[in-house]
Amino acid sequence: MSGGHQLLTLLLFSAVVVATMAITSWAGSRRQGSPEEFYAGGRLFTPMENGFAIAGDYLSAASFLGAAGLIALYGYDGMLYSVGFLVAWLLVLLLVAELVRNCGRFTLADVVAARVRERPVRIALGCSSVTVSVLYLVAQMVGAGSLVALLLGGHGGAAYTWTVSGVGALMVFYVVCGGMRATTWIQIVKAVLLMGGALALSVLVLLRFGGDLSALLTSAAERSGHGKDFLAPGLRHGGAGWTSRLDFLSLGLALVLGTAGLPHILARFYTVPTARAARRSVVWAVGLIGSFYLLTIVLGTGAAALVGSDAVRRSNAAGNTAVPLLAAELGGGADSTGGGALVALVAAVTFATILAVVAGVTLAASVAVAHDLYASLTRGKRPEEWRRSGVWERPGRWEPPREQGRVNEVAVARVAAVLIGAVAVGLSLLAQQLNVVFLVGLAFAVAASANLPVLLYALFWRRFTTRGALWSVYGGLVPAVALVALSPVVSGGPQALFPGRDFAYFPLENPGIVSIPLGFLAGWLGTLLSCGGPDAAGHAETEVRSLTGAGAV
Repeated sequence: MSGGHQLLTLLLFSAVVVATMAITSWAGSRRQGSPEEFYAGGRLFTPMENGFAIAGDYLSAASFLGAAGLIALYGYDGMLYSVGFLVAWLLVLLLVAELVRNCGRFTLADVVAARVRERPVRIALGCSSVTVSVLYLVAQMVGAGSLVALLLGGHGGAAYTWTVSGVGALMVFYVVCGGMRATTWIQIVKAVLLMGGALALSVLVLLRFGGDLSALLTSAAERSGHGKDFLAPGLRHGGAGWTSRLDFLSLGLALVLGTAGLPHILARFYTVPTARAARRSVVWAVGLIGSFYLLTIVLGTGAAALVGSDAVRRSNAAGNTAVPLLAAELGGGADSTGGGALVALVAAVTFATILAVVAGVTLAASVAVAHDLYASLTRGKRPEEWRRSGVWERPGRWEPPREQGRVNEVAVARVAAVLIGAVAVGLSLLAQQLNVVFLVGLAFAVAASANLPVLLYALFWRRFTTRGALWSVYGGLVPAVALVALSPVVSGGPQALFPGRDFAYFPLENPGIVSIPLGFLAGWLGTLLSCGGPDAAGHAETEVRSLTGAGAV
């Protein structure tokens, strides 16, 4: 990009930052002292607002740039990623959204704790949620540093460091000052910008081909270098050997099942007043997310047709620059005013996307630290126990009495946000030269292996016990992390994290196909081997509450 175009990009970046800080200041001016306000935004969002926020929370920079890039390079096989991301929401809609809203209060642990011994299960799920969130944060921030530095004309170094540090500082500011209310409105604004930007570029692509999709696909296949194979399965995942196919299956399982266990996605169901509103929120989100991934197919094939797969690959081997290259081509070339303006627009939308996602993930992690870990490790009754005992309760809204010598949970959440932000920035700076695609897959794999089994067992299995819950969480969490450490991603090849070492005893890059079944198996086995019987009363209460909403906050 030329100097003038870089200036335009910086101006658009500045506009995004100013707008999001204004939203945070507005939200921070409202009362944020109670957990209800800070964690859930007062549960005042409408289904449409929450649906846009869910879409803003879920659609990351990888969705906008990465999915389109994979389609530009691999055609049909790249489209499968878009389909997998969308299919995941059917599971969320049918099995999770309404039941979680009825049973929980702020976190996943709230749903499970109603049926089992609270303290050990909250600690386990708190650790799992923080692990997933940190992995997700590092992946987003490393991608942010690399992509924004590239769009600004840099190649790492100072540009990368300043970008990562700036994103980290902004996400901490959003969470500490604005809580869930500010985070939600930032995600709504980001969803509108992302959908608008993708729609505008898609319309321009279709206009180039007179609205003829067949001509677009034909041209994409011709310029891809693969001919008809570009539009057929197997270009990326049909290589010789069984590991390639198993890796694809493993990644698909992690993406489809992991969405229902992501802490920042589950937290969105607590920001609406009723379970019906949560279900309608997911319907809105499915419509928005589905529409967006259809647009990524147009953008990816458009990049292949107008820019060429080889040019995309030369710019970035992973295809992450396919959309900026397409925008420059649609505007008349990288050196033209129109091309520079469209690239600047893509950069601004990407930056807004990154800010919204990292703010949501940071908030979810800080809530898990304060509401699950801190509250479980300190002495005294938990707020839920006060509420159930009837000592302190008001219709529709409640707060626990102050405990002498105990720090308020919201204050702990704010401190946790600062610490998590610092850890994420530090790890992102250390991982500057590393391939971080596996971190996203690992985050989904951990969520599907540790969080989803315990959630489904708690909601649907009458015999589920505390030991089953603990075994389920740790039985999925530990193998997922251990198998990645022993995979080709970490060692054994030139693209590994440690290319000079070789301890890749596990042949697959994503552990989902092994760790997800292990999580379910460990929960089942732990329940069978439990000394005491299940809590029949707890299951009955959970069942009635999940299906009817009776007693839901």
